[in-house]
Amino acid sequence: MRMIELVFFSPVFMQIKPSGPSKVLLLRLIILCCSLATAVAQPQPNWPAWRGPHDNGSAEPGTYPSDLNAGNALWKADLPGKGCSTPIIWNKEIFLTAPTNNLDAAFAFDWNGKPRWVTAFGAQSPGAHRNGSGSNPSAVTDGKGLFVRFKSGTLAGLDLDGNVRWQTNLISAFGPENLYWDQGTSPVLTGTDVIVARMHGGDSWLAAFDKLTGGLHWKVARNFETPVEGDHAYDTPLLIQEHGRQSVLVWGAQHLTSHDIATGKMLWSCDDFNPQAVPNWPAVASPVVCGDIAIVACGRADRGQPRLYGIKLGGAGDVTVTHRAWKREDTGTFVPTPAVADGELYILRDRGELECLDPASGETRWKDAFPKSSHNFYASPLIAGDKLYAAREDGVVFVASIQPKFELLSENKLGEQLIASPVAVANRLFLRGEHHLFCFASGSN
Repeated sequence: MRMIELVFFSPVFMQIKPSGPSKVLLLRLIILCCSLATAVAQPQPNWPAWRGPHDNGSAEPGTYPSDLNAGNALWKADLPGKGCSTPIIWNKEIFLTAPTNNLDAAFAFDWNGKPRWVTAFGAQSPGAHRNGSGSNPSAVTDGKGLFVRFKSGTLAGLDLDGNVRWQTNLISAFGPENLYWDQGTSPVLTGTDVIVARMHGGDSWLAAFDKLTGGLHWKVARNFETPVEGDHAYDTPLLIQEHGRQSVLVWGAQHLTSHDIATGKMLWSCDDFNPQAVPNWPAVASPVVCGDIAIVACGRADRGQPRLYGIKLGGAGDVTVTHRAWKREDTGTFVPTPAVADGELYILRDRGELECLDPASGETRWKDAFPKSSHNFYASPLIAGDKLYAAREDGVVFVASIQPKFELLSENKLGEQLIASPVAVANRLFLRGEHHLFCFASGSN
């Protein structure tokens, strides 16, 4: 970039007044330099965490395919065991977790689906739910390190070549985890730390581990009294901006809290999500942020008890009364995490209902549904280009146009169970099935 600036702003260069062929040559040189400058300025598109570069389920602009039948894949790679974590991507390298030979493991594939490396850890703890696994949490990267978590309690930091920098076991260090189902909370990164949340039927906490060494920087209790199973959580915290600084937003135990990333201190808390004390309302869908509003799904849409709330960010202390922007008691989602794109909020319910809302007011823009089935949606929706992708547990993937209204574009059969969420990077779409990692691109067949 510095060399380009010297070319453009050199006094000698500015004094040249070409004409004829020289003028054409100079114009071509300028166009070339502008192209080079643009290429240098544009970062490589990545998907560094399970909900993408903006933690909201939306991809960078691109052209993404509608035909996703397994036979039309650009490539597919074999996976050694059942894992439900969503792949992440950095500089056209793909990382995910899965068991191999009954061991927890991290994997890397290149852009063409060829295996790069496998790093195995200790014995896996297999999934208890039919749609679960011991590798539910997704990996996360900052482009320098890779961080993984497993149901077995293993938490580890690696370099991007698969070398283990450190590893620890959260169950050995802090006791067993009391959840009805399989651990699904992914780690979150700050500039210096890996932040991990444990919210279960026992001592719950939020902790920060040094990214380079795994050393414990801080650990704070996060315990609230709830009805049965209300203190169980499977969602992932969010790193947000408040008052010009970063904090971590945590949803679980029917409280939304914000914490200082340097100390873990609670900055504010919002309550009153379950005033009727309904039992068996664990936190599954993660919160999502649009502007200065955090959207929280509570209740169970699968049992006709959906709730959706909009909470203003930036408070202090107990903000239950002061910062609730809106609430809906007639819509929501239980498992799939909402997506945000172009200032609109999209929720996909467990049975395939889809709704577009105004995140500032909670008002519905439009609603529709995918074709009915006895199967549920566990994967969270992806918005890429002008399309929304939704994967059903039986391996059927729907593609829809969503603006200005819903229009179903295709229904595709992947041929194997699909629990992980779709990922889109650099005009390619990735789907992680039970047995394969699929890559699709427009015209790839």
